[in-house]
Amino acid sequence: MADAPDMGELMESEDPNFGQVLACVFGIQSHESRTYLALLDNPGSTVAELAEVLDRDRSNVNRSLTTLLDKGLTERKRRLLDPGGYVYQYTATPLPEAKEMMHASLDEWAEDVHARIDAFGES
Repeated sequence: MADAPDMGELMESEDPNFGQVLACVFGIQSHESRTYLALLDNPGSTVAELAEVLDRDRSNVNRSLTTLLDKGLTERKRRLLDPGGYVYQYTATPLPEAKEMMHASLDEWAEDVHARIDAFGES
């Protein structure tokens, strides 16, 4: 599955995995949710390290990380290298916090849907 499942697909699935739910709630691609899950297991990873773990091109991993940063699902820290220069290291938002974010996002979505239902026929 390349694209994020929509709510209908998720509800029809008998046993969706966490990555599918994460992708649906945040509107991210499945490869982005896989990147998040890899970061949970490999905190402080660089793009190159994640690319190896995920068996993906570094440019693709970098794009996934940009999306995860935008969604608040990862953080990036710059580490200075001894010979000079620096490298970015990425860490996933802790799972309990990510779950809270998912609940908040779903609650906000449900409130919006309820408001739209209530507004039908009022114009």
